[in-house]
Amino acid sequence: MKFTMYHFNFNVLDIKRSLTFYEEAFGFTEKRRKEAADGSYLMIWIGNDQADFDIELTWLKDRTEPYNLGDEEFHLGIHVDDYQAAHDKHEKMGCIVFENPEMGIYFVTDPDGYWLEVVPEKK
Repeated sequence: MKFTMYHFNFNVLDIKRSLTFYEEAFGFTEKRRKEAADGSYLMIWIGNDQADFDIELTWLKDRTEPYNLGDEEFHLGIHVDDYQAAHDKHEKMGCIVFENPEMGIYFVTDPDGYWLEVVPEKK
């Protein structure tokens, strides 16, 4: 038996804002979507052609309060081939929230406060 991870879900308050952030920050674009017939929810899977792993953004119509993300003890890691260019871009966007120069990594947050770790590719 073989298991393969293929997506991770983030619930978001403003789907358009989230889509704009992920496209600008990481170049992730919509791959597919599923919308409830009654309009109560919308799920959009985003990613790129670099991996078979997607982020599922879920928007719930009746949700008005920010999601409680607890102590932020979880994050999603993303490899980048040009670490300095990515860092410069994210610094300009103002979304870097933590840096660890000794480990050579940094973290950004999306509009809902989810942390994403940016790691240089190992060569």
